[in-house]
Amino acid sequence: MTDSRPESGVTSAGEPHNAAPPAEGAPAPEPTDGQAAQPGAAQSGFGDAAAEMANETEVETAAEEAESGDVELEDDLSRARRDLAGLTTDLQRLQAEYLNYKRRVERDRDLIRENATYAALAPIVDVLDTIDRAREHGDVDGGFKAVADQLERIVTGLGLAKFGAVGDPFDPSLHEALSHIGEDPEVTVTTCKVIAKAGYRIGDRVVRAAQVLVVDPAGE
Repeated sequence: MTDSRPESGVTSAGEPHNAAPPAEGAPAPEPTDGQAAQPGAAQSGFGDAAAEMANETEVETAAEEAESGDVELEDDLSRARRDLAGLTTDLQRLQAEYLNYKRRVERDRDLIRENATYAALAPIVDVLDTIDRAREHGDVDGGFKAVADQLERIVTGLGLAKFGAVGDPFDPSLHEALSHIGEDPEVTVTTCKVIAKAGYRIGDRVVRAAQVLVVDPAGE
């Protein structure tokens, strides 16, 4: 008697019959080409996107750090310029103060030297007056003349200057008028006619005014 059941694994319609599950311990069936390609492609696409995002993040971070560094450098440069300007101003002020101090010291030094010279030479003026009177009478000769000339050279070298001569215009700051002795048609201003005692000064400082007799212009 012939068996009318379909062959194993094939249905009556000719379609494959559901295969029985593999026995325990048997190797799993390998996936087809289409099934194997899909997970790999998805994984590769995800990896590329992640790498691109990571690169973009690194670029943005680097740009932000560079911008921050530029701002800090600009701030440091501005701060350095302000400090330099402040130091320059302080240096200029100190230099001006030093120059003023130097001028004051030099002025005070000159004044001290002038005062010392004045104190030393003022009493000698009377000795010089005596020499002048001796010359007028012709008593300065011989050894006395040599001493007189040497003394006058020394005091002149120390800054004591003699002034006052006949014919000088009268100057109240330099001359002391002992008397007016009339008019003189040859003069146009009050003029020293007789020098009773010569005047002496040290620099612009008058040690003693010249004592003089003066004449006035005619008609005054």
